[in-house]
Amino acid sequence: MAAHAARETPEPGADVLFERRGRLGVLTLNRPKAVNALTAGMAAAMLDQLTLWADDDAVSAVLVRGAGDRGLCAGGDIVAIYRDVLDGGDATADFWAVEYRLNLLISGYPKPYVAFMDGLVLGGGVGISAHGSVRIVTERTRMGMPETTIGFVPDVGGTLLLSRSPGETGTHAALTGAHLTGADAIFLGLADTFVASAQLAELAAALESEPVDAAVARFAEPSPASLLSAQQDWIDDCYSSDDAEEILGRLRTAGGQAVDVAGTIAAKSPTAVKVALASLRRVRGFRLAEALEQEYRVGLRFLAGPDFREGIRAQVMDKDRTPHWRPASLPQVSNDDVEAYFAPLGDRELQLSPKETHTQTNTQTNREKNNV
Repeated sequence: MAAHAARETPEPGADVLFERRGRLGVLTLNRPKAVNALTAGMAAAMLDQLTLWADDDAVSAVLVRGAGDRGLCAGGDIVAIYRDVLDGGDATADFWAVEYRLNLLISGYPKPYVAFMDGLVLGGGVGISAHGSVRIVTERTRMGMPETTIGFVPDVGGTLLLSRSPGETGTHAALTGAHLTGADAIFLGLADTFVASAQLAELAAALESEPVDAAVARFAEPSPASLLSAQQDWIDDCYSSDDAEEILGRLRTAGGQAVDVAGTIAAKSPTAVKVALASLRRVRGFRLAEALEQEYRVGLRFLAGPDFREGIRAQVMDKDRTPHWRPASLPQVSNDDVEAYFAPLGDRELQLSPKETHTQTNTQTNREKNNV
């Protein structure tokens, strides 16, 4: 297959940089002051370049990393989303449509897709890393899907990833929005390999000429113990219900740390908590494209509701940390209210499923082929 033209050196000042180093395509998120928060333009550029590199015989593997020392990616550009919501625009919906296609492409990428999940990896940062075939965390990793804190739910395929975590640990991570260590990420199935952060530059250099599996194996270290693994017994007991009020009741009855966890969840948007729980239950058995379609459906409904806007205001814009949720309590959110978030969008549906059989087959094949 003929190789496509690709940038040999990155474009100075761009929000996302692309370059080819040896046989390695390097993608660097380049907004370090914003912890490389993902914009619509960045997602579109990544989708285009990764599509080119997929068919470029000169590129044998791809590396995604973040500029600066704070993290890979702190998620989507929340400020831009907030402004779009206030304006009643369609920019966020358009951004998600591109971003979710990017997540799907990454999940079935035909070459090793190596993600350096160092520092903060939140929300959309999980989407551009945890769907890859070679997912590397460090002692600095702080990963999470904190969406319920801002009146939203896990997306970018996060509901599917967390639904596949051991027992109910993914439900715990989704409802609390807790930051996870690299060891926790490996335990949850969001990452594969632990490498010391000081070794990442040398590993990146090795990837330019060495086979990915050999290079990664040379730098890999035993992962520290996961705290979530040690907590799984009470997590499974408390979160096994499909009813959010019952989960909180079990947490409070369990005592100890579980009581604090109940308080954490109770402070989140009641609507977001209930819809997130329903999303996790519904997505079991889904393929990624179906999960992304469901998340898009739910996401557009949150854009039209009050809590997403209020959550961003309280946590990011005004930073008063006192959101006023509507409804204000879990019992006030009815089953019918929750069901409405999953209703079909008609001609606004995100159409991804026809590509899914090919993509999912590629994902499994790639993980076996990459053998890392």
